[in-house]
Amino acid sequence: MSINYVSQETLDQLKEELTQLRTVGRAEIARQIADAREKGDLKENAEYDAAKEAQGHHEARISVLETAIANARVIEAKDIDTSKVSILSKVKMLNMKTKKSVEYQLVSETEADLKAGKISVTSPIGKGLLGRAKGEIAEIQTPGGILHFKIEKISV
Repeated sequence: MSINYVSQETLDQLKEELTQLRTVGRAEIARQIADAREKGDLKENAEYDAAKEAQGHHEARISVLETAIANARVIEAKDIDTSKVSILSKVKMLNMKTKKSVEYQLVSETEADLKAGKISVTSPIGKGLLGRAKGEIAEIQTPGGILHFKIEKISV
């Protein structure tokens, strides 16, 4: 069992999605299966097969959410030490090669979203930043090669 550190906001979002999937989502899937059954022979009914496959994906997502919620531990902003990079830290860093600054928040795998500037602590960059302090240069091995980042700011 791996602990999933999240903010209260993220935990609330996960619970809301789970409730939605268990109620409205399951009802919709059941309706689709019933509609497909009415169309005749199930052996040659592509609509029925698609509905059953969608049900499988739906139930798998429910299982993932249940596990994530069961293993969730809420971290409050006041509990985060900004002297070094940790989960839920926002890190502004300078790419030493391109001289461009980027800012990421380190989050759990379940809430990682690169477009929103959230990277997983288990990603190569996330792992390379953990425990680093402001001013340090992190040498990070990525699939594209070694990157060097200077940590400019750590915040919540």
